[in-house]
Amino acid sequence: MTSAPTTRVAIHGAAGRMGRALVHALSDADDLRLVAALGRVGGSGIGSDAGLLAGVGAIGVLVSSSEGDALLADVLVDFSRSEATERIAARAADQGIALVVGTTGLEPSARAALDRAARAVPVVLAANTSVGVAVLTHLAALATRLLGPGWDAEIVEMHHRQKADAPSGTALRLADAVLGERGLDRGALVTGRSGRPGARSREEVGVLALRGGDVIGDHTLILAGAGERLELSHKATDRALFARGALRAARWVRARAAGLYEMADVLGLR
Repeated sequence: MTSAPTTRVAIHGAAGRMGRALVHALSDADDLRLVAALGRVGGSGIGSDAGLLAGVGAIGVLVSSSEGDALLADVLVDFSRSEATERIAARAADQGIALVVGTTGLEPSARAALDRAARAVPVVLAANTSVGVAVLTHLAALATRLLGPGWDAEIVEMHHRQKADAPSGTALRLADAVLGERGLDRGALVTGRSGRPGARSREEVGVLALRGGDVIGDHTLILAGAGERLELSHKATDRALFARGALRAARWVRARAAGLYEMADVLGLR
Protein backbone atom coordinates (compact mmCIF):
# COMPACT_ATOMS: atom_id res chain seq x y z
CA MET A 1 0.00 0.00 0.00
CA THR A 2 1.33 3.43 -0.96
CA SER A 3 1.50 5.85 1.95
CA ALA A 4 0.12 9.38 1.69
CA PRO A 5 2.72 11.99 0.68
CA THR A 6 4.31 13.99 3.45
CA THR A 7 3.00 17.55 3.69
CA ARG A 8 5.75 20.14 3.93
CA VAL A 9 4.88 22.83 6.47
CA ALA A 10 6.27 26.31 7.13
CA ILE A 11 5.42 28.09 10.38
CA HIS A 12 5.19 31.89 10.41
CA GLY A 13 5.64 33.17 13.96
CA ALA A 14 7.70 30.13 14.92
CA ALA A 15 9.39 31.72 17.94
CA GLY A 16 6.11 32.74 19.59
CA ARG A 17 4.05 30.68 22.02
CA MET A 18 1.82 29.20 19.34
CA GLY A 19 4.73 28.75 16.95
CA ARG A 20 6.63 26.70 19.52
CA ALA A 21 3.50 24.66 20.25
CA LEU A 22 3.16 23.94 16.51
CA VAL A 23 6.76 22.79 16.23
CA HIS A 24 6.23 20.54 19.25
CA ALA A 25 3.08 19.03 17.75
CA LEU A 26 4.79 18.56 14.38
CA SER A 27 7.52 16.50 16.02
CA ASP A 28 4.94 13.77 16.69
CA ALA A 29 3.39 13.82 13.20
CA ASP A 30 4.62 11.22 10.71
CA ASP A 31 2.76 12.80 7.78
CA LEU A 32 3.98 16.37 8.27
CA ARG A 33 7.49 17.81 7.96
CA LEU A 34 8.68 21.23 9.07
CA VAL A 35 10.69 22.83 6.27
CA ALA A 36 10.77 26.48 7.39
CA ALA A 37 10.39 28.42 10.64
CA LEU A 38 9.87 32.15 10.21
CA GLY A 39 10.16 34.99 12.72
CA ARG A 40 10.22 38.76 12.56
CA VAL A 41 13.37 40.73 11.82
CA GLY A 42 15.15 41.45 15.09
CA GLY A 43 12.82 39.19 17.02
CA SER A 44 13.87 36.72 19.68
CA GLY A 45 14.80 33.29 18.44
CA ILE A 46 16.17 34.31 15.05
CA GLY A 47 19.02 31.93 14.21
CA SER A 48 17.99 29.39 16.85
CA ASP A 49 16.98 25.83 16.12
CA ALA A 50 13.17 25.72 16.12
CA GLY A 51 13.18 22.33 17.81
CA LEU A 52 15.31 23.57 20.69
CA LEU A 53 12.96 26.52 21.20
CA ALA A 54 10.01 24.11 21.28
CA GLY A 55 11.70 21.74 23.73
CA VAL A 56 11.90 18.74 21.38
CA GLY A 57 15.63 18.84 20.64
CA ALA A 58 17.50 20.04 17.58
CA ILE A 59 15.72 19.38 14.27
CA GLY A 60 18.00 21.27 11.90
CA VAL A 61 15.48 23.98 11.02
CA LEU A 62 16.60 27.45 12.11
CA VAL A 63 14.23 30.32 12.77
CA SER A 64 14.75 32.81 9.96
CA SER A 65 13.41 36.26 9.11
CA SER A 66 13.61 35.49 5.40
CA GLU A 67 10.08 34.88 4.10
CA GLY A 68 11.61 33.31 1.02
CA ASP A 69 12.36 30.23 3.15
CA ALA A 70 8.64 29.38 3.04
CA LEU A 71 8.82 28.64 -0.69
CA LEU A 72 9.67 25.00 0.01
CA ALA A 73 6.35 24.44 1.81
CA ASP A 74 3.05 22.99 0.67
CA VAL A 75 1.23 24.75 3.52
CA LEU A 76 2.15 27.83 5.54
CA VAL A 77 0.69 28.07 9.05
CA ASP A 78 0.56 31.66 10.28
CA PHE A 79 0.32 32.70 13.93
CA SER A 80 1.92 36.13 13.86
CA ARG A 81 0.70 39.73 13.77
CA SER A 82 -1.69 41.49 11.45
CA GLU A 83 0.94 43.36 9.43
CA ALA A 84 3.08 40.22 9.08
CA THR A 85 0.06 38.16 8.01
CA GLU A 86 -0.69 40.73 5.33
CA ARG A 87 2.79 40.38 3.84
CA ILE A 88 2.98 36.60 3.98
CA ALA A 89 -0.48 36.15 2.45
CA ALA A 90 0.61 37.93 -0.73
CA ARG A 91 3.82 35.88 -0.96
CA ALA A 92 1.99 32.59 -0.39
CA ALA A 93 -0.56 33.42 -3.07
CA ASP A 94 2.17 34.31 -5.55
CA GLN A 95 3.96 31.01 -4.91
CA GLY A 96 0.89 28.74 -4.77
CA ILE A 97 1.27 27.86 -1.09
CA ALA A 98 -1.87 26.97 0.88
CA LEU A 99 -2.48 28.96 4.07
CA VAL A 100 -3.77 28.24 7.57
CA VAL A 101 -4.14 31.55 9.45
CA GLY A 102 -4.75 31.66 13.18
CA THR A 103 -3.60 35.25 13.75
CA THR A 104 -6.21 37.30 15.62
CA GLY A 105 -6.91 41.03 15.68
CA LEU A 106 -6.50 41.31 11.89
CA GLU A 107 -6.68 44.81 10.48
CA PRO A 108 -8.96 45.39 7.45
CA SER A 109 -5.93 45.52 5.13
CA ALA A 110 -4.74 42.10 6.33
CA ARG A 111 -8.20 40.62 5.91
CA ALA A 112 -8.33 42.07 2.39
CA ALA A 113 -4.95 40.49 1.64
CA LEU A 114 -6.31 37.10 2.71
CA ASP A 115 -9.40 37.57 0.55
CA ARG A 116 -7.11 38.27 -2.41
CA ALA A 117 -4.92 35.26 -1.59
CA ALA A 118 -8.00 33.01 -1.47
CA ARG A 119 -8.60 33.71 -5.16
CA ALA A 120 -5.33 31.91 -5.93
CA VAL A 121 -4.81 29.37 -3.11
CA PRO A 122 -6.89 27.63 -0.43
CA VAL A 123 -6.93 29.59 2.85
CA VAL A 124 -8.24 28.38 6.20
CA LEU A 125 -8.91 31.46 8.34
CA ALA A 126 -9.67 30.61 11.95
CA ALA A 127 -9.57 33.00 14.90
CA ASN A 128 -9.53 29.82 16.98
CA THR A 129 -8.19 26.54 15.59
CA SER A 130 -9.67 24.42 18.36
CA VAL A 131 -11.91 21.69 16.99
CA GLY A 132 -14.01 22.04 20.15
CA VAL A 133 -14.62 25.71 19.44
CA ALA A 134 -15.62 24.89 15.87
CA VAL A 135 -18.25 22.51 17.23
CA LEU A 136 -19.31 25.11 19.82
CA THR A 137 -19.88 27.67 17.06
CA HIS A 138 -21.93 25.13 15.12
CA LEU A 139 -24.01 24.40 18.22
CA ALA A 140 -24.45 28.14 18.88
CA ALA A 141 -26.12 28.60 15.49
CA LEU A 142 -28.22 25.46 15.92
CA ALA A 143 -29.39 26.40 19.43
CA THR A 144 -30.24 29.95 18.34
CA ARG A 145 -32.31 28.62 15.46
CA LEU A 146 -34.13 26.01 17.55
CA LEU A 147 -34.89 28.30 20.51
CA GLY A 148 -36.14 31.18 18.41
CA PRO A 149 -36.08 34.96 18.89
CA GLY A 150 -37.53 35.00 22.41
CA TRP A 151 -34.19 34.08 23.99
CA ASP A 152 -31.54 36.67 24.91
CA ALA A 153 -27.96 35.93 23.85
CA GLU A 154 -24.93 36.99 25.88
CA ILE A 155 -21.31 35.93 25.36
CA VAL A 156 -18.60 36.00 28.04
CA GLU A 157 -14.95 35.39 27.19
CA MET A 158 -11.81 35.43 29.33
CA HIS A 159 -8.15 35.44 28.30
CA HIS A 160 -4.72 36.07 29.83
CA ARG A 161 -3.68 39.59 30.75
CA GLN A 162 -1.35 39.92 27.74
CA LYS A 163 -4.02 39.50 25.05
CA ALA A 164 -4.09 42.67 22.95
CA ASP A 165 -7.50 42.53 21.23
CA ALA A 166 -10.98 42.49 22.73
CA PRO A 167 -13.47 40.99 22.32
CA SER A 168 -11.63 37.89 21.18
CA GLY A 169 -11.97 36.72 17.61
CA THR A 170 -13.66 33.58 18.90
CA ALA A 171 -16.25 35.58 20.83
CA LEU A 172 -17.01 37.58 17.72
CA ARG A 173 -17.32 34.39 15.69
CA LEU A 174 -19.83 33.05 18.23
CA ALA A 175 -21.70 36.34 18.01
CA ASP A 176 -21.72 36.08 14.22
CA ALA A 177 -23.27 32.61 14.50
CA VAL A 178 -26.10 34.02 16.62
CA LEU A 179 -26.53 37.16 14.54
CA GLY A 180 -26.58 35.19 11.31
CA GLU A 181 -29.46 33.04 12.52
CA ARG A 182 -31.37 36.20 13.47
CA GLY A 183 -30.67 38.11 10.28
CA LEU A 184 -28.65 40.79 12.10
CA ASP A 185 -25.18 42.27 11.66
CA ARG A 186 -22.56 43.38 14.18
CA GLY A 187 -24.37 46.66 14.67
CA ALA A 188 -26.49 44.68 17.16
CA LEU A 189 -23.48 43.91 19.39
CA VAL A 190 -23.17 45.53 22.81
CA THR A 191 -19.63 45.19 24.17
CA GLY A 192 -20.14 46.92 27.51
CA ARG A 193 -22.82 48.33 29.77
CA SER A 194 -22.51 50.92 32.51
CA GLY A 195 -24.54 53.62 34.19
CA ARG A 196 -28.17 53.45 33.12
CA PRO A 197 -28.23 51.94 29.62
CA GLY A 198 -31.92 51.11 29.90
CA ALA A 199 -33.70 47.84 29.32
CA ARG A 200 -32.10 45.27 27.09
CA SER A 201 -33.49 45.25 23.55
CA ARG A 202 -34.66 42.03 21.91
CA GLU A 203 -32.13 42.38 19.10
CA GLU A 204 -28.90 43.07 20.95
CA VAL A 205 -26.23 40.45 21.62
CA GLY A 206 -23.94 41.23 24.54
CA VAL A 207 -20.23 40.39 24.46
CA LEU A 208 -18.18 40.82 27.64
CA ALA A 209 -14.38 40.46 27.64
CA LEU A 210 -12.49 39.54 30.84
CA ARG A 211 -8.70 39.67 31.13
CA GLY A 212 -6.41 38.28 33.82
CA GLY A 213 -3.80 35.76 34.86
CA ASP A 214 -2.70 33.14 32.38
CA VAL A 215 -6.11 32.02 31.13
CA ILE A 216 -5.63 30.46 27.68
CA GLY A 217 -9.22 30.99 26.56
CA ASP A 218 -12.71 30.50 27.99
CA HIS A 219 -15.88 31.18 25.99
CA THR A 220 -19.50 30.83 27.07
CA LEU A 221 -22.67 31.57 25.14
CA ILE A 222 -25.64 32.17 27.45
CA LEU A 223 -29.11 31.88 25.95
CA ALA A 224 -31.65 33.13 28.49
CA GLY A 225 -35.37 32.51 28.12
CA ALA A 226 -38.38 32.77 30.38
CA GLY A 227 -37.74 30.54 33.39
CA GLU A 228 -34.74 28.74 31.91
CA ARG A 229 -31.22 29.32 30.65
CA LEU A 230 -28.96 27.35 28.31
CA GLU A 231 -25.18 27.75 28.53
CA LEU A 232 -22.72 26.42 25.96
CA SER A 233 -19.07 26.64 27.05
CA HIS A 234 -15.58 25.78 25.92
CA LYS A 235 -12.50 26.08 28.13
CA ALA A 236 -8.97 25.71 26.82
CA THR A 237 -6.49 24.29 29.32
CA ASP A 238 -3.51 23.54 27.08
CA ARG A 239 -2.27 25.68 24.20
CA ALA A 240 -1.31 22.49 22.37
CA LEU A 241 -4.96 21.97 21.42
CA PHE A 242 -4.76 24.97 19.06
CA ALA A 243 -1.64 23.50 17.46
CA ARG A 244 -3.35 20.15 16.93
CA GLY A 245 -6.32 21.90 15.31
CA ALA A 246 -4.08 24.00 13.06
CA LEU A 247 -2.19 20.92 11.89
CA ARG A 248 -5.49 19.15 11.20
CA ALA A 249 -6.38 22.14 9.03
CA ALA A 250 -2.96 21.96 7.33
CA ARG A 251 -3.55 18.33 6.38
CA TRP A 252 -6.99 19.18 5.01
CA VAL A 253 -6.27 22.41 3.12
CA ARG A 254 -3.48 21.11 0.91
CA ALA A 255 -5.89 19.25 -1.37
CA ARG A 256 -8.57 21.96 -1.60
CA ALA A 257 -9.42 24.33 -4.40
CA ALA A 258 -8.64 28.02 -4.01
CA GLY A 259 -11.07 29.72 -1.65
CA LEU A 260 -11.62 30.95 1.88
CA TYR A 261 -12.45 28.25 4.44
CA GLU A 262 -13.11 27.93 8.17
CA MET A 263 -12.59 25.19 10.75
CA ALA A 264 -16.21 24.19 10.16
CA ASP A 265 -15.17 23.20 6.64
CA VAL A 266 -12.19 21.25 7.95
CA LEU A 267 -14.51 19.26 10.26
CA GLY A 268 -17.22 18.77 7.64
CA LEU A 269 -19.78 20.78 9.62
CA ARG A 270 -21.05 22.53 6.50
